[in-house]
Amino acid sequence: MAEANLSCVKEFILLGFSDLPNFQEILFGIFLVIYTNILIGNGLIILLTNYDATLHTPMYFFLGNFAFLEICYTSVILPRMLSDLWTQNRSISLLSCATQLCFFLILVVTESLLLAVMAYDRYVAICKPLYYTLIMNHKVCVQLVIASWISGIPIMIGETYQVFSLPYCNSNVLNHIFCDMPTLMKLACGDISGSEVSVYADALLFAFTPFLLILYSYTRIFITIQKLPSVMGRSKAFSTCSSHLMVVGLFYGSGLITYLKPKTSYMAVIDKMLSLFYTSITPFFNPLIYSLRNRDVIMAMKNYCLNEQGLEDLK
Repeated sequence: MAEANLSCVKEFILLGFSDLPNFQEILFGIFLVIYTNILIGNGLIILLTNYDATLHTPMYFFLGNFAFLEICYTSVILPRMLSDLWTQNRSISLLSCATQLCFFLILVVTESLLLAVMAYDRYVAICKPLYYTLIMNHKVCVQLVIASWISGIPIMIGETYQVFSLPYCNSNVLNHIFCDMPTLMKLACGDISGSEVSVYADALLFAFTPFLLILYSYTRIFITIQKLPSVMGRSKAFSTCSSHLMVVGLFYGSGLITYLKPKTSYMAVIDKMLSLFYTSITPFFNPLIYSLRNRDVIMAMKNYCLNEQGLEDLK
């Protein structure tokens, strides 16, 4: 089946880390720890942004949604990868592969748009502070979050359908850790130029455009910060943006390296490493970036721990 015409393919084989047979248990342990910490770290941010009244602001409302997004994002990839490492069963049905790709694309679009929304929030807070509460009221914040979550759904469903409508006649073996679009399109035969144009158009709309909005927002922010009279004021203003800038750099940096690097056959291992970076390592570090560099989050965490300790003492 691996070399026959696979236009009616029923399943794919995800190679994952099959080239490291002696390290399957170690890899399972490492990724289990990473996934557990992603769930705990982002879950804690969701808890704190809902629990502490001082964090009931637009910035932390977006941060709580971003933490939930990171949990969803990694849950599309890591549980399946952990199952493959544990059972050594690397086959994935056509429907499961399509579902994984579809949710992955939708969540990538959501993350890109949500990062742009968070940049806009910082722009309004620093460049238009007197109008901040008026512009970023709760209704607007909810609308921006909903738009970020649903904007890409119909187009990404169509994109997934288009990819899985291609004839597969080279192999059904995916040398990757999950069903990613570039890896799937490598297996397609015939004329795929139409699909490639569609992919680039969607990337331009849902990745490059939000990036330009983020770039514009921070250009205006830096100009405004430089005009502040005191060094302390400039430092405080910049500190409110530094965590978000680090996350944007990790997200777009790893994505650009992954999808714009030369496409050669010997780079499959690098593809896997880069994919792990933006699907696992970045979501792992995001809670640390936002908590360790944010005094409000640290204070909310201390207050939560003290209140929980007080309840325990009363019992």
